[in-house]
Amino acid sequence: MSDFDFLHGAWTVRHRKLRRRLAGDRTWTEFGGTMSCRPILAGAGNFDENRLDDPDGAYRACTLRLHDPESGHWSIYWIDGRRLRLDPPVTGRFHDGEGRFSGEDVHEGRPILVRFVWSRLTGPSPRWEQAFSDDGGAGWETNWIMDFDPVAGTGRE
Repeated sequence: MSDFDFLHGAWTVRHRKLRRRLAGDRTWTEFGGTMSCRPILAGAGNFDENRLDDPDGAYRACTLRLHDPESGHWSIYWIDGRRLRLDPPVTGRFHDGEGRFSGEDVHEGRPILVRFVWSRLTGPSPRWEQAFSDDGGAGWETNWIMDFDPVAGTGRE
């Protein structure tokens, strides 16, 4: 249940995302944001609140992560403040210093697979990456990267 303890606290976030996903677009948009994460349910989950300063329009979002002690897997739900609904979860676990999570979703009307990867967990700046596959997982397009830096005064810097 302590897999996500590295993320608890306040962070500044450097976002880098593809302008258009699964469209052959190689133009990346970069912007900042903040995130604050805290444990819930006596450590069986955590919840974070995000501010994303996207040049296309700043918005808020949240993540809910829940741990299943029987399987050792986590379920991760994204809540986009512009749509106010839970996105389908990705599920997975941590192994050898990396977290890998995947699930099914829909992008622009077509079914896709989604993959999240958490890396650099023991350093000062964890990284999250999102990738989509529209060919059943044969190929993946990384379309969003977030690098986290601790907010000064939180004891993490």
